[in-house]
Amino acid sequence: MYKILTLNNISLVGLERLPRDKYEIASEMMRPDAILLRSHNMHGMEIPDSVKAVARAGAGVNNIPVTELSALGIPVFNAPGANASAVRGLVVAAMFLACRNICQAWDFARNLEGSDDAIHAAVEAGKKRFVGFELGGHTLGVVGLGAIGVKVANTALKLGMNVYGYDPDITVNSAWKLSSEVQQAASVDHLFSQVDFVSFHVPSSESTYHMLNAERINLMKPGVVVINFARPEIVDENAILEAIDGGKIYSYVCDFPSNRSKNHEKVIALPHIGASTREAEENCAIMVAEQLKNFLENGDIRNSVNFPNVVMPRTRGMRIAVANSNVPNMVGQISTALAKANLNIIDLINKSRGDIAYTLADVEGDVPQDVFGEIRSIQGVLSVRIV
Repeated sequence: MYKILTLNNISLVGLERLPRDKYEIASEMMRPDAILLRSHNMHGMEIPDSVKAVARAGAGVNNIPVTELSALGIPVFNAPGANASAVRGLVVAAMFLACRNICQAWDFARNLEGSDDAIHAAVEAGKKRFVGFELGGHTLGVVGLGAIGVKVANTALKLGMNVYGYDPDITVNSAWKLSSEVQQAASVDHLFSQVDFVSFHVPSSESTYHMLNAERINLMKPGVVVINFARPEIVDENAILEAIDGGKIYSYVCDFPSNRSKNHEKVIALPHIGASTREAEENCAIMVAEQLKNFLENGDIRNSVNFPNVVMPRTRGMRIAVANSNVPNMVGQISTALAKANLNIIDLINKSRGDIAYTLADVEGDVPQDVFGEIRSIQGVLSVRIV
């Protein structure tokens, strides 16, 4: 029986992928085999030594101490692309809200007072304050062409927009899905200089911190619309608000309200609802539940943010899964330990990602406890288990 600790409410559609005859799932549990969460902050949390994996039903993992878990040999799973349609829909809505001044117009209308005739007269007198512009013919820049960015770019083309994209690390899978009509920006500075709208779809990191700042705002056309449903620190909010007040930026739409931004007339600040649809929550839960199940039962790794993708079909025999530092001769030492116990290796796969390597080996016969201990004692081995 595998024990799963949940730190947030997880969609039942996803939890149903973990059959109750094999899995015990609870929000309070001693010695869990895995942790399943959404937005709970795990930083500073004591990780039980029984934990073999952590899975987040979402894309970003800023709330998870990935580095610390890597050092323990624990893979962290996420659900890239599972919420892409939800975020894409909100980005498109954001462009319409901004260019047509819909939020400001709605706020004006709902605060009108007096008789219907008086309201009608006020509407006719005040509507010219909310004249906007159309999306067609304008240019959108998409920074980050992962699952969400590709959907945003392709949809904008269908709305009659010109689109520039920038992502030096675009994957082959994303490139296949991206329309050939999306123009490639030579650099992020080049993209900023060409666009009327810009939407960010990159993770938070040292390289993306304040990617849009005062210096780069100066590169932009007057009247640009900035959309940020990625992470708040991707942009310099103070620089954006100053640029709005100075007439350089037309509007800022984001998912991260602050005291300075939430009441600004030209800011639409939403309460982090980019992925908040029933379908997205279900898709994320299903994806991570399947990944967690496959890892615990077969040792396979898919969509880990800190481990390589490793998938090996089950054969006969017993399977050993080893996580270790990515240093020379680890596979040799593991194989030697198995050979000394006269254990024949039926199949083996080893892959690495950065400082982490991961090995799956199917062997004939039972693995004695002393062999298991010998592998665990190899310098650089982070975790080892029988699957």
